[in-house]
Amino acid sequence: MSTHFNADVLVIGSGAAGLTLALSLADKHRVHVLSKSQISEGSTWYAQGGIAAVLDDDDSVEAHIADTLVAGSGLCHEDAVRFTVERSKAAIGWLISQGVNFTRNNGGDTYHLTQEGGHSHRRIIHSADATGQAVHSTLIERVRNQPNITVHEHHVALNLITQADTGSRKLRCSGAYVLNNQNDRVEVFQAKAVVLATGGASKVYLYTSNPDSASGDGIAMAWRAGCRVANMEFNQFHPTCLYHPKAKTFLITEALRGEGAVLRLPNGERFMPRFDKRAELAPRDVVARAIDHEIKRLGCDCVYLDISHKSPEFITEHFPTVKARCLEFGIDITREPIPVVPAAHYTCGGVVVDTDGQTDLQQLYAIGEASFTGLHGANRMASNSLLECIVYAQSSAEHIAANLDRIATPDTSPDWDESRVTNSDEDVVISHNWDELRRFMWDYVGIVRTRKRLERAAHRIKLLKREIAEYYSNYKVSSDLIELRNLATVAELIIRSAAERKESRGLHYSLDYPELSPVARDTVLVPTNFAGQDVIVSKNA
Repeated sequence: MSTHFNADVLVIGSGAAGLTLALSLADKHRVHVLSKSQISEGSTWYAQGGIAAVLDDDDSVEAHIADTLVAGSGLCHEDAVRFTVERSKAAIGWLISQGVNFTRNNGGDTYHLTQEGGHSHRRIIHSADATGQAVHSTLIERVRNQPNITVHEHHVALNLITQADTGSRKLRCSGAYVLNNQNDRVEVFQAKAVVLATGGASKVYLYTSNPDSASGDGIAMAWRAGCRVANMEFNQFHPTCLYHPKAKTFLITEALRGEGAVLRLPNGERFMPRFDKRAELAPRDVVARAIDHEIKRLGCDCVYLDISHKSPEFITEHFPTVKARCLEFGIDITREPIPVVPAAHYTCGGVVVDTDGQTDLQQLYAIGEASFTGLHGANRMASNSLLECIVYAQSSAEHIAANLDRIATPDTSPDWDESRVTNSDEDVVISHNWDELRRFMWDYVGIVRTRKRLERAAHRIKLLKREIAEYYSNYKVSSDLIELRNLATVAELIIRSAAERKESRGLHYSLDYPELSPVARDTVLVPTNFAGQDVIVSKNA
């Protein structure tokens, strides 16, 4: 028999978006938060750079909007961009009120702002080079002290629970089946509103700057439940991930380039000015493609990011985390350049939502990297992502709070049925398929794509999904199996989206279609069980 939990709101994910939403509702509502691992694990914790916001008198909302629209290569939704940027100052104010300790100028009253690729002004507020950790640790502390929030660590969401809503003739989301990794049992979580704050899907690629949790769980669950997804072909590859055999997914923050670091070939030659007049401050897709081009042209393993011309004191003050981490691998960034390669970093597409974070499925919301708001377009501009997390978490919380009293308590859902499955003695199937999936996605659906590569990837994913479905039907679920199943779903969505785009735009670059189409369109995929359509509701429901 499954254990059942009930709350007003269920938040799946424990990063900046999920915890902000939980804190915004907890004064009056009971909130349960699910964390795949310990609560401090996830992409937020590892975010180094900062948060973009209009905080300086020389900057303006219009300038921030204009920069974002340029970076998005014609696909940003201007209403979503304006919605986010206009709320940026208030979002930072809220974080400061929670206790986030942002870096100040010489310890004074004003905050230090830095500049990153694509931005025309210094507008990145940060906490040295560990902003994500500063934000996340503060929110975690606040959540721990909030009696109306219950955190369930080591809980992995498996599938969303849906019920027919007799009033609207639509499906509604009423909870989720969740694997408790502490006892290997599937539990039932039910709530009036469910929020996906599960992060992105960069783990679908062999090389990524993200932690293992970035397996596209929320996107895959929403798709299976009937929600549209959009622009999954736009996967941002961070240009500079530390290249070292023992360094797993350590990102070298873009703020280094914002403070004057330059990219060099193995012979010491600087190369970015040949690719873009903005050189190292060009948008990430331009820099990543330039690095990829040079690595393939020269047959070298990596390129080098050099900030050693700055004083050791400056480097130590602004980049203590990067300096310390590189020293662990024998690299002194005050004296020598850092070996770097591009790595999958951010999923610009996701579950289609409105400015309230609502998906196509009633009472289901998606916020943060799992969502598609229209903010990022074809290329996310640096440090807009944490801003999006806070702004949309707050707007979703406002919408949930305004409507929660009108939502009926969901019917009790049945227990998870494990009567026809057994324990697996062939987990090697999972590890092999996981490795194969991530390798062919890197080779065929990476920084540069072709029609032939996408066809090969589509063929492979069809076979893999068949194997995974058979395995899923016969054996008890595990975290690895859940993540593999979700990654396969997300990989298929990425491949389908990339194949539909017959142009090169932003993060999607095709050798077969190198030109920019005169018409900018989103790639919207609609599931066969689309939740926006009416459902037949039983009179006894």
